[in-house]
Amino acid sequence: MVELCIMRPPHRATSQSIAASIPADTRIYAVGDIHGRADLLMDAIARIDDDIARRPIHHAVEVYLGDYIDRGPDSKAVIDALAIRLVENRAVCLRGNHEALMEGFLRDHSFFHHWRQLGALQTLASYGIHPHNGETAADLRRRFLGAFPRTHELFLQCLHDGFCSGDFLFVHAGIRPGVPIEQQDVNDLYWIRGEFLESKLDHGKFIVHGHTPVPHPDIRNNRINIDTGAWKTGTLTCAAIEGTAILIL
Repeated sequence: MVELCIMRPPHRATSQSIAASIPADTRIYAVGDIHGRADLLMDAIARIDDDIARRPIHHAVEVYLGDYIDRGPDSKAVIDALAIRLVENRAVCLRGNHEALMEGFLRDHSFFHHWRQLGALQTLASYGIHPHNGETAADLRRRFLGAFPRTHELFLQCLHDGFCSGDFLFVHAGIRPGVPIEQQDVNDLYWIRGEFLESKLDHGKFIVHGHTPVPHPDIRNNRINIDTGAWKTGTLTCAAIEGTAILIL
């Protein structure tokens, strides 16, 4: 049975037992939605490195749950840092709906209207791109392509839609209840909310996700949500999962 341990802040979380476990000699560090807060990401990375130093383990896997960009001020710096963790630590970086929109805009300027509504201007500004009066989305896309580093293109190519370890499945938003995991639509993995959040079904895996901000890590019998609205609240949640224990660093 899984034990949820909360180190920060203890009075805002509850413990609950579930049937799920990670393989032996493995610890997974799952990090919630970052949204341009490079300062909080660097703090989370420092907590991960410190925890590994204090509690060495054979396999330490970092899983970042997506939504690295938009809203906060330092999207470019977030991708810079994650690209390093991906190469040096073999971190697993998932694709969130915000990355999917940016990738869409990099391919086709028509995505800009939708992306802009979710924080594109903050991301563009972090790359030194500020829209001009009267500038078309096509022109803006051309300028963005010129400023977008090759390392960031490669980073996007390395993004995963999900990651499975033992009884745990890590995705950005959730899954469609009642649909086998191998048949899930990727759009649900990026965008789903209500049907998944309200479901009490056994999904076959215990789901670790973000996407929908909550005041504190929200554990249910079939999932845990670790999106604590970092860009706005200043709290970026990192969950260390080992054996049957989930520890919020």
